[in-house]
Amino acid sequence: METILIIEDDATMLRGLKDNFEFKGYRVLTAADGDEGLNTALNKKPDLIILDIMLPKINGYEICRLIRKENLGMPIIMLTAKGEESDVILGLNLGADDYVTKPFSIKELLARVAAFLRRRKQAEQDVYEFADFKIDIPARKLTRKGKEIKLSPKEFSLLELFVRMPGRALTRDEILNKVWGYDSFTGQRSIDRFVTTLRDKIETNPHNPIFIRTIREIGYKFEPPD
Repeated sequence: METILIIEDDATMLRGLKDNFEFKGYRVLTAADGDEGLNTALNKKPDLIILDIMLPKINGYEICRLIRKENLGMPIIMLTAKGEESDVILGLNLGADDYVTKPFSIKELLARVAAFLRRRKQAEQDVYEFADFKIDIPARKLTRKGKEIKLSPKEFSLLELFVRMPGRALTRDEILNKVWGYDSFTGQRSIDRFVTTLRDKIETNPHNPIFIRTIREIGYKFEPPD
C-alpha cells in the first residue's frame, strides 16, 4: 500500500482529499500546518506528497526546499490558489514535480498521482522501457526494437537521470550536479548541447521532442508515454 502525505490547512479540502485517496486504496497521512507537514515528510518518508503553498508556520516552498535538501526524492505535487507563472516556476525550481491550481478536478489529481507513482516504480528498476526503447542500466546499453543505439558515457548518464526521475522538472544546476558532479567546470550550455545530441538519438523529431521537454527558465523534464 503506497502512502500519500497531504499537507493542507483547509480542513474541508483536507478531509475531501483524504477520503478520495483512501477510497482509491492509498494509506493517507495528513498535516494541517507546515511544521507538522515537514516533520511528517522527513520522519515517515511517504511515497508522494501533495503540498499546499500557503500554510501556517512554514510555507510550501520552504517545505519543498528542505525536503530536497535532505535528498528525499518522492514526487511532490503543489496545490496553489495562485495562477501566476512566477509562482509555478519558483515551486519547480525548488524541487516540486508538478502543480495543480485550485479549484481542480479530483479525478485529474488522482490520475496525476497514479502516473507519478507508476513511473517512479518503473524507474527504480534496472531495465527501463519507454515507447520502442529499452535502457539496461547495469549494462549501460540503450536499444530500440532490439538494435543498439550508441551513446557517449555522459549521454547515457543523462538519459539514466531522466528515466529515474520521470515527470519531474529538473533544473540545469541539478542535472549538472547529478551527472557531472559538484566539482565540475562544465557550464550550463554544455548541458543544453548534450540534451540536443541525446534528442537527436531518441526523438523522432528533435525540434519537436516528445520525451525530453524543455521547461522554460528551469531546465528539462522527461515525459515517457504512459
